[in-house]
Amino acid sequence: MSHTPVAVRREHKEPGEVFGSGFSLFADMLLVGLLTSVACLPVVTAPAAFAAASASLRQAAGGGATVTTGTYARALRAHLTVGTLSAGLALPLLVVVLLVDAAVARSALPGAGVVAPALALLALGATVVGLRAGALDTPHRLSVREGLVRSVADPRGSLLLAVAVLLAALIAWSIPLLVPLLPGPLAFAATVVELRSPHD
Repeated sequence: MSHTPVAVRREHKEPGEVFGSGFSLFADMLLVGLLTSVACLPVVTAPAAFAAASASLRQAAGGGATVTTGTYARALRAHLTVGTLSAGLALPLLVVVLLVDAAVARSALPGAGVVAPALALLALGATVVGLRAGALDTPHRLSVREGLVRSVADPRGSLLLAVAVLLAALIAWSIPLLVPLLPGPLAFAATVVELRSPHD
């Protein structure tokens, strides 16, 4: 599978560009984070929203084009399919199962001490696979199976993405006001992990 090459960092600033190309990509990531948070509000649109975020950031990093609300909206429309909406319906069910299991883990039942860390690892692993699936480009776009295969085949990339998820959870816990911005860095991390991993 061919990947979009990452653009070489410009040494000069474009007219009207105050901070340079590196800061522009950072600003794009924050904008994508806000747009993704808004697009995730219906819940069922979350997989398509993260895939659109990854596609927008991939285009910004590879082609040097800045992300706008219009480009993100077009990417979101392209990713809104029956399959992504069905995957979005599975998210609330998964959350309910995790909450029930967490309640069982807090009880005094035998084995509760083992269930809690296993549940945390399962949730982290599912998040990593979901983010990797959202960062996939055509022809494997939004394939959970392909996301799982690549997560296993590239443990270093999966570990990097798991650290990003843990950092995002820590930021969300310590500074809740930043929660609307967090989808941007997570989508960016998943996209970078995907771009650095050689696949056919």
